[in-house]
Amino acid sequence: MGAGHDHGGPRPAAGTASSAYRARLRVALGITLTVLVAQIVGGLLADSLALLADAGHMATDALGLGMALLAIHFANRPAGGRRTFGLARAEILAALANCLLLLGVGGYILYEAIERFMTPAETDGPLTLAFGAFGLLANLVSLSLLMRGQKESLNVRGAFLEVLADALGSVAVLVSAGIIMLTGWQPADPIASLVIGLMIVPRTLRLAREALDVLLEAAPKNVDLEQVRAHILDVEGVEGLHDLHVWTITSGMPVLSAHVVVSQQVLDSRGQERILHELQECLGGHFDVEHCTFQLEPRGHAEHEANLCH
Repeated sequence: MGAGHDHGGPRPAAGTASSAYRARLRVALGITLTVLVAQIVGGLLADSLALLADAGHMATDALGLGMALLAIHFANRPAGGRRTFGLARAEILAALANCLLLLGVGGYILYEAIERFMTPAETDGPLTLAFGAFGLLANLVSLSLLMRGQKESLNVRGAFLEVLADALGSVAVLVSAGIIMLTGWQPADPIASLVIGLMIVPRTLRLAREALDVLLEAAPKNVDLEQVRAHILDVEGVEGLHDLHVWTITSGMPVLSAHVVVSQQVLDSRGQERILHELQECLGGHFDVEHCTFQLEPRGHAEHEANLCH
């Protein structure tokens, strides 16, 4: 006896977790483009590698924010045809693409900083300081817009990390400009560039690991499979459990499926629908999994299933 039960499911009406932050991403993109132009002008006028490095990172910020917005657009299109979950994974792909951008710009900044050590240049400290301060202020505004969303969506977190790395870069620019103004020590500029490059890598690798976990359909970090198994087995009439799978379609959309072995006597006396509701209520009350599919089956049914199902 098999039975499936679907509760919640992908939320086409409300959209993905990222969709609530679409307007904030647009504002952050506008701020980023403004600062990008300003820092390119300032970097050329001041001959500051740190400022140009920060501008280069701003360019990847703009591209990353644009990709995040594009991914939200596609991810919230209705499901249909062979894409039964729609294009929700587009957001995870955008987060992974953001990681590649961050790693690329970090490597380029490190390369340019080493080149500047070999070929020193005079940097205008006051001008660098002014443009760096403007960049930091703009980044802080963008960070405040994305702070909440980065906790709920990998896609928004990718954009948030882009802006955060650039804010840290602006701090490095300010420090290097201050040192040059006070001491005239020009190596402070390429050293600040090195710091910017090195700050980008660790956060980027963490985001990439989380995005790859989703693409490889690993269980969400906030769902303990052993606890899920124990709660299902505690439901009256449940005798066993196999083929338990929990994965994430995109941020905020966890999915669970399981084959549940139920006593035939309990099935006859209480009915499938009653047991399914109890299973759903149990998981809904203890775990952040809204979309569940259960197959109820009598003892011994698993022996007749194809080997690929196990």
